[in-house]
Order: sequence, then C-alpha cells, then structure tokens
Amino acid sequence: MARLLIAGFGFLGIALKDHFSAAGWAVDSLTRSGADGSQACDLSDAEAVAGLNSEYDLIIHCAATRGGGEDAYRSVYLHGCRNLRSHFPDTPFIFTSSTSVYGQTDHSEVTELSPANPSAETSRVLRKTEDLVLAAGGVVVRLSALCGPGRCHTLKSFLNGTARMDGAGERILNFVHRDDAASACLLIVDHWREARGQIYNVSAASLSQRQCYQSLADHYGRDLPPVAESGQRTKRRGSSSKIVGSGKIRAMGWEPSCPDFLSILH
Repeated sequence: MARLLIAGFGFLGIALKDHFSAAGWAVDSLTRSGADGSQACDLSDAEAVAGLNSEYDLIIHCAATRGGGEDAYRSVYLHGCRNLRSHFPDTPFIFTSSTSVYGQTDHSEVTELSPANPSAETSRVLRKTEDLVLAAGGVVVRLSALCGPGRCHTLKSFLNGTARMDGAGERILNFVHRDDAASACLLIVDHWREARGQIYNVSAASLSQRQCYQSLADHYGRDLPPVAESGQRTKRRGSSSKIVGSGKIRAMGWEPSCPDFLSILH
C-alpha cells in the first residue's frame, strides 16, 4: 500500500487525508503540536525532521503559518521544505503554494508562464520555496483562496459587518474549495511522470470584489458593504488583481466540483 505523509494537518490536510485514503493510500500526518492524531514535529527543526524514520511514497507540504509574517513563512515553508527534501531526497514531493505569488494588478489572466514577482515579502519567501522544490523535481501547486466548511474570510467579514469595498470593487478575487484542491493533488500524483518539476495553478472561481459581495448580498438579503476609507483597504491580498487561469491542470482532467463562488462556500 502506498504511503503519504501530510506535513501540516490543518484545513487542507484533512481533505487530503480523505481523498487519498479513499484512493487506497495509507496516510500519516505531522503537526507541530501532535494534535488530531498526528505525529509532533517542528518542520523548521532539521534534527526533528531527521528523526522521522518511516518511508513514504509521497510527501505533501501544506503546513500553514496561521497569519504569521516573513519569519514564520521562512520557518514553515522554506526551512520546512528544505528539511523534508534533505531527509527524504528521493520521495515525490508536492508543495502547496499560493497564487499570491502573482503580483499583477491589471485584472489580467495569469497562467503558470506569467511572471511571478510579488511585492510582499511573505510571497517572496513562497517563491524561494517554490524554486527549492522545483529544483529537486517536486511539484508546486499554487492555490487560490481556500474555502469550504466553516472557512471563508470573505464570507465571515461580510456577515460580521467588517467587509469593505475597495473603491468600485473592481479588484479580482479567486477561490477554490478545499476538496477540489485535494482532488487536484491526487490527480497530479496519478500523472506524476508528466507533472514532475511543474507548477500548477488550482483555482475554480474568479470574480470582481463587487460581484462577490453582490452575490452574498443577494443570497443573504443584506446590503453591499460600504466603501473602504483611506487606510482600510485589504493589506494581505489587496495589492494584486488578476484572474487565475487553471487551464494546465484542467487539461490533465481536473474539473472542480464547486465551480462558482457560492458553491465553494459550502
């Protein structure tokens, strides 16, 4: 039986375990605390990673910083991937990155061939991590904003009244359901020979901020959020606006089960 190690057993990790287990894989997972039945391991600690003594047929790094800054990104992503690659040099490896590495602001469509030159320091760390993984023959999966059961920042801010429209709301937002992200990873493994060393965008829905909030307003019978005042604009994702194209993974056979924004929320 093939064995998978999920490095970071959180929101996405749960879906990955479900999908790979259903496909017949044995699944182990790591978290820093060892919660939820996972093995405790600090990915940024080379000695801790070197203490892992099992053998695996695949490793998926999907650990999260939980809102941390540049230092946290460097520890969890760059150092974490470096340590795992060092200890498991011959094991197929997937790194779940983010479409935040695309810094485009002109609402254009971006593909895996588009320049990925982010202005945010955290996203620059992601790019360095991607290069590390790709150089070792791994696969990089660039995910749009993950949504699903109980998690969607956009919905949460809309419902609690803290959402704000950036100007006319023309900024493009991109989303994908966590189960669709997990299914993309499983598909990549099934096509590993062609996928090795490649980047794949995984995104299901792209719409303007105004369209996004209008759909929520119509669905919940509420008003649109007010326009943001100076200094209130979104800091984390507000510096870019692009349509994330997923033609490459779709050509491999991936189709999202939740193809529109409202379906992605559930």
